[in-house]
Amino acid sequence: MDSTLQSLTDWMPAQRWYASKGRTPRLRLVAEWDVAGDDDARVRLLLVADEAPETPVLYQVPLVVRTGRPETGVIADLDDGSVLVDGATDPAYGEWLYQSVTGGGRISGTDGPLESRTAASRPATSATATSSVLGAEQSNTSLIFRPHGDGAAVICKLFRQVHPGLNPDIELQTALADNGSTSVPQAIGSLEGTWRDRADGDLIVTGSLAFAQEFLDDVEDAWRVALSAAQADDDFDARAEALGAAVADVHLTLSRILPTHEPTDSDRARVAAIWEGGLETAVGEIPELAPFAPAIRAVYADAAAAPWPLFQRVHGDLHLGQVLEVHGRGWVLLDFEGEPLRPIAARRMPDLAVRDVAGMLRSFDYVAGSVERLGSDDGAARRWATTAVAAFERGYAAAGGPAADERLLRAFELDKAVYEAVYEVRNRPDWLAIPLAAIERLTGR
Repeated sequence: MDSTLQSLTDWMPAQRWYASKGRTPRLRLVAEWDVAGDDDARVRLLLVADEAPETPVLYQVPLVVRTGRPETGVIADLDDGSVLVDGATDPAYGEWLYQSVTGGGRISGTDGPLESRTAASRPATSATATSSVLGAEQSNTSLIFRPHGDGAAVICKLFRQVHPGLNPDIELQTALADNGSTSVPQAIGSLEGTWRDRADGDLIVTGSLAFAQEFLDDVEDAWRVALSAAQADDDFDARAEALGAAVADVHLTLSRILPTHEPTDSDRARVAAIWEGGLETAVGEIPELAPFAPAIRAVYADAAAAPWPLFQRVHGDLHLGQVLEVHGRGWVLLDFEGEPLRPIAARRMPDLAVRDVAGMLRSFDYVAGSVERLGSDDGAARRWATTAVAAFERGYAAAGGPAADERLLRAFELDKAVYEAVYEVRNRPDWLAIPLAAIERLTGR
């Protein structure tokens, strides 16, 4: 195992999903399952803790140990002459994962099992499929399974950063699909593991490792669709209204099938603390933001005094990039995982539906800002976004989406813009003007 951990130490920093860029991992094995194998290939699933960062991170790493050297995915040559291979690229791991999430099963482990569960409303799948890795993902790894013969194509997301508890991506999308919503992909199945807690060795915990759902082929995400329409100054009203209705459908279904509650003083205090914490971080990093701080806090105070709707489960990180346009079906929402760096318990807490609405409005504003960055300065992109926002809000309201006071919507939009400003100054300083302009507009300065 020492040679395996050393090989992973050398390999992990180059992976897109490794969070501590520029740092050498300090790895410790937390759990291991031997899940399948023959004389040529042995499939293993590891949970390894990286204790190098200030807050340690637990990673899921599927591996295949092969007697022969494959053309791709090699991590290292081991001391016994075998080859350590990235499981996500290896057909032996792909075959095991596909059978698990489509058929269910249980594999024993030292501290607890691996358990696969299938969704109640899953579409029919074939007995076997060919796997490939979906490119361009940052925090997770997804495998696409294309069936041999009849059956639905499947996409299975591996959660690279693992936490105790049920991942909301599995919980919410499965609940929505099982209750008849067509605004999310159909759920197929999921995989969870049980292991000894990294921080408390006496505690046994269970958490989500993978989630499979129908793969929607030949689609475009709403960001690309909207950006193309804005660049051409094409009418987007009907599509924006339909998008508002799809978001409303998700909110209404979630409020019907999962618990809701009236806002409490602690709920209000928690949201206000999040607003203030985000603002303090932003002002500390962005000097241009300091003059806006009093006006931002005034918007937050107005929202705190407004009537608040019911707290319910929501998407939590909704924007145009989390939506697909599916031919003959309309808009489909994805990725209910929430912020991967936050604890599962925090991501599963009820919230206000207006958070998702604000995220979509900010996304339309980013479309306009992106077009303007390409050289458009005649105001057409801004007018396009204003019209699209109005149409989205009409569609959301007409479909019965939970109403919210304008002061509350403004505060959530502003909080999102403050968050965007921090992101941009850290990652794309040339884009900082987009959220700063929104902050200026939303504060009335």
